[in-house]
Amino acid sequence: MRIRASIDKFLSNTLVIILGILVLDVIWQVATRYLLSDPSKYTDELAGFLLIWVGLLGAAFVTSKQQHIAIDLMVRKAKGKRKTLLMLAINFFIFLFAFSVMVIGGIWLVYTRFYLGQTSPALEIPLGYVYMVLPISGLFIVYFAIDNSIMEIKKTWN
Repeated sequence: MRIRASIDKFLSNTLVIILGILVLDVIWQVATRYLLSDPSKYTDELAGFLLIWVGLLGAAFVTSKQQHIAIDLMVRKAKGKRKTLLMLAINFFIFLFAFSVMVIGGIWLVYTRFYLGQTSPALEIPLGYVYMVLPISGLFIVYFAIDNSIMEIKKTWN
């Protein structure tokens, strides 16, 4: 539980910082475009990259809170061990997706971006750094799916 609380705190603080930078970036973009009539060429690209990070780290954070988008009609109607089995199945599919697509696919994406030497047009930073959030978020989601399953089992069989 202590590890989970630390990860939650890290994610929430990181999300606040990224959102703060994103707000400042967009304000600067608007100010340079409309007040100075000379839009900054870096702010649009930075905002896109920050949105990628906020979206993926935010997905990990809401997985921790079990508030991700879900169709929970069956879960709400189920009781007892049937509900536990449904939650375990849901967590298994979350784990499977996060591990195969986000972790394995994300590592491949990051590796190929670095290997190919791709950089962003305006900021000229390696795109591998931008996409590195994919496997990082995937690892967080994998951890939360496992931890949520363990908590569900303990809640039912204790």
